[in-house]
Amino acid sequence: MRRKRFSSRTAMLAISASLMLAGCSQGEKASEPAASETAATDSSKFLSQPLVTEIFTADPSAHVFDGKLYIYPSHDIDAGIPDDDLGNQYAMRDYRVLEMDKPGGKVTIGPVALDVDDVPWAEKSMWAPDAAYKNGTYYLYFPAKDKDGVFHIGVATSKDPMGPFKADPEPIAGSYSIDPAVFTDTDNESYMYFGGIWGGQLQRWHTGKYDESAGETDLKQDDKPALMPKVAKMSADMKSFASPPQDVEILDQNGKPVLGGDHEKRFFEAAWMYKRNGKYYFTYSTGDTHFLNYAIGDSPMGPFTYAGHILKPVQGWTSHHSIVDWDGKTWLFYHDTQLSGKNHLRNVKMTELTFNPDGTIQEIDPFKH
Repeated sequence: MRRKRFSSRTAMLAISASLMLAGCSQGEKASEPAASETAATDSSKFLSQPLVTEIFTADPSAHVFDGKLYIYPSHDIDAGIPDDDLGNQYAMRDYRVLEMDKPGGKVTIGPVALDVDDVPWAEKSMWAPDAAYKNGTYYLYFPAKDKDGVFHIGVATSKDPMGPFKADPEPIAGSYSIDPAVFTDTDNESYMYFGGIWGGQLQRWHTGKYDESAGETDLKQDDKPALMPKVAKMSADMKSFASPPQDVEILDQNGKPVLGGDHEKRFFEAAWMYKRNGKYYFTYSTGDTHFLNYAIGDSPMGPFTYAGHILKPVQGWTSHHSIVDWDGKTWLFYHDTQLSGKNHLRNVKMTELTFNPDGTIQEIDPFKH
């Protein structure tokens, strides 16, 4: 039985409480409705508006390359798959990159950058991706299920930030679960953060080996430390791990690990690293309580001390984001379901992120009041 901890406000915002994380499962190649043709809600109540309306997009990983902003989102389609707690209704099967020259400017939607059919090891479920740049090459990192239904993380390369990308024939050795996020520090060392419970399968790797019997949600140990996301230092080739993945420790204010039962603080999915004034902000989604959170540390490997919420619950079940400095400001990229009113057909947005003098973040409400 899935455990729910919805506030009354969250319950109103969630379109369907039976849905799962920011994921998907490949069905037949479905015809894609234009997002602009499915608008179901009053746009005036939202803090920000969708960046594109021609296609459905989610899980926006934003990066600045040569002064331009590139967003690497999931590409939502409707494959007619019934909703379930494993997220099989999320039917993404390819990636398309978004490009912006300036905040508030025109957003260009690129052609298909990578399709599941062009990934030798992948069978389905092209979920939330990320990208990186090093030594003249752009890297696209993506999760997908192999032919046994197990998630791993792949890498593809291109000389153009918009793609097309060519996938390596095998996933990254030692990778598993979902939501890769690659952070390159000021010393040019890079790290991959990843993981997601429930349909993201992180709970099935808690022993270091895949164990399907571990279940479909978490370890159901509310009074013990929560399952933690993973981090691995990247090799110089940006295609392999230089060291085995290890836990990203998220601690409470007393220095103790956040517990599995604390659903408003514990990690669910959507890791992202942001650095400011020498501090490392590990940010993530709480999943079934629908917050974006942050924790602060002194090292990219952690540990990180929980500091609060970044974003209150959006319309829709999932929440997934990125944080980027661009044009003299810090921006939060996120998604909701404004255009469709359906949890599996989402749209990406952006809004300014504001810091207090002590380095804490001012919580954002995605709705106008």
